[in-house]
Amino acid sequence: MYEGPIQVLIDELARLPGVGPKGAQRIAFHILATDPADVDRLADALREVTQKVKFCETCFNISEQATCRICQDPRRDRTAICVVEESKDVMAIERTNEFRGLYHVLGGAISPIDNVGPSDLRIRELMTRLADNTVTEVILATDPNLEGEATATFITRLLNDSGIVVSRLASGLPVGGDLEYADEVTLGRAFQGRRQVNEARS
Repeated sequence: MYEGPIQVLIDELARLPGVGPKGAQRIAFHILATDPADVDRLADALREVTQKVKFCETCFNISEQATCRICQDPRRDRTAICVVEESKDVMAIERTNEFRGLYHVLGGAISPIDNVGPSDLRIRELMTRLADNTVTEVILATDPNLEGEATATFITRLLNDSGIVVSRLASGLPVGGDLEYADEVTLGRAFQGRRQVNEARS
């Protein structure tokens, strides 16, 4: 244990996802040895992101405006919505250039072990978006792990009698992995080979 500000910094860094105590210590001592001007830029960037970045009022992707650039784009296909867990997944899919519709960011996945249920996600907001019958296909692009599959299954059941085609990304994505780590080719092929998972009424 160190004393004073250095230990406070290590403790705060260790709270970040993917950063353990040793990693936090390395980052803290790197910051300590860094030029003060660089540290100031990092601090400014952290302040700016918390002050300026918000969630889109429509799809809940990150945005600097009330509505994100994707929802504002008139060229996007308004009949298809791709449902993802986090904003980082939107960026992963956009890199493939395979999908030209809209998105809906749930803010996580159903995980009983973490006390995350359907009501903790933006599923109700998704259903509201689908109520005007503009959307004809919902693509479920949740992560290919237990939580992602549980979330996809729950949404599929909700939409069973809606008349909307519900599809799931094709195999090829590593089971148990995260969407953001899939390369563009694999993710693009998963989009091309997506399969329908419900029986939409004609």
